[in-house]
Amino acid sequence: MNILVLVKQTFDTEERIAIHNGAINEDGVEFILNPYDEYAVEEAIKIKEESGAEVTVLTVGPGRSENVLRTALAMGADKAIILELEEAADEYTLSKYIAAVIKDGQYDLILGGNMAVDSGAGQVAIRVAEEVGIPHVSTITGLTLEGNKATVERDVEGDVEIVEVNLPFLATTQQGLNEPRYPSLPGIMKAKKKPLERLSVEDLELSDVDVTVRTSVQEQYLPPKKEAGKVLQGEINQQVQELFQLLRNEAKVI
Repeated sequence: MNILVLVKQTFDTEERIAIHNGAINEDGVEFILNPYDEYAVEEAIKIKEESGAEVTVLTVGPGRSENVLRTALAMGADKAIILELEEAADEYTLSKYIAAVIKDGQYDLILGGNMAVDSGAGQVAIRVAEEVGIPHVSTITGLTLEGNKATVERDVEGDVEIVEVNLPFLATTQQGLNEPRYPSLPGIMKAKKKPLERLSVEDLELSDVDVTVRTSVQEQYLPPKKEAGKVLQGEINQQVQELFQLLRNEAKVI
């Protein structure tokens, strides 16, 4: 079995976001493997340990994104692919790039995180499935493989949905599927010797239409600071009347 895992390099969730000239300031920022993608990598490695599958990890991004591939390789993945991309891309173009990279690969299972914590879009992996023409199941919390079929569990508003699907297919992962392992020291050392293929957009032979972004970020800004709340005094009837006046005259929501 061949498994592909889609990963992304994102801001460390502990980082303080700073905006400079309408863009996120990346100076001195630490980047990590997207937390949702960790569940995808862990699930692929678990399947590998149980069945001897081969696990490939793929990312699209600037050269520094190689670090998240090394993390996945240290966790237990077998090989990695990076499509180096410095310019801006949206979910449409990213899915086109990924589909072009994997068009000749025979993958039985593709896994990706439910969403990236920096954008929260949750689109790229699902778009890839549509591009390559395979079924997809999102936000899974359980996965069982048997022959050429899979049984998938999804968390649906506090309940569990069971889905049966034929391979090959794509699934996006979320918290509850597993507990991602930390890369061990021997794993980190082995990761340095595992194969890592580097590609550029020029290698993909895509048309201008495919690489033209369909959406762009016009402005980025931090949310306004919260103002101090007000504590109403007096009898209940007085508080209700005052609250009504504040909502109507100050907040202007009624």
